[in-house]
Amino acid sequence: AGQPWDLVVTVCDHAREVCPIFPHPGEQIHVGFPDPADAVGTEEEVLAVYRQVRDDIRKRLIPEVGRRS
Repeated sequence: AGQPWDLVVTVCDHAREVCPIFPHPGEQIHVGFPDPADAVGTEEEVLAVYRQVRDDIRKRLIPEVGRRS
């Protein structure tokens, strides 16, 4: 509360629905990604899902990082 925000990014539909209202953000955008917490399988399979979502977030929201890695 009381903090200025230049940009607010929500990354999953659930967060978009339940996140608080940010008064006067400079910009507010939503970019949907699957929630890795819903992943099932072995520990390695679940970890792979988290890594894939992480990489997708980098590519979509920080393009210059996505190009370097």
